[in-house]
Amino acid sequence: MECVVKWVGDASFLAETGSGHSVMMDGAPEAGGRNLAPRPMEMLLVGAGGCTAFDVVLILKRGRHPVSDCQVRIQADRAETDPKVFTRLHYHYVVSGAGLKPAAVERAIHMSAEKYCSASIMLGQTADVSHTWEVVDTREAQTQ
Repeated sequence: MECVVKWVGDASFLAETGSGHSVMMDGAPEAGGRNLAPRPMEMLLVGAGGCTAFDVVLILKRGRHPVSDCQVRIQADRAETDPKVFTRLHYHYVVSGAGLKPAAVERAIHMSAEKYCSASIMLGQTADVSHTWEVVDTREAQTQ
């Protein structure tokens, strides 16, 4: 896996991934940025959220569970002094499906957190990590 990150001026950077995708990053105005794109540390959270959401959906689909939606909200705290690593991460999942069993969702989240999500597990080396979840049964929404 590789990427190239190129400075494009002020506090803006363009990253190109090994798979050929590009993403901009920018700094806060107080750091010389123009607030035109996510900060690099926000990108770490985005990556961790994408990694675990991907895992949860894939685990549920492979188990033939009726998953139709998955959202992950991550709240994070950082150290006050340099290096300003993440010190606390809280993941809240909202997983939807018609008749989706809460135990299956719980199992998928635990599997992601403990075995599969490299990004979350890596960030957990510096941060206290917690998880909560809720399951939305879309059958109830369809009958109302």
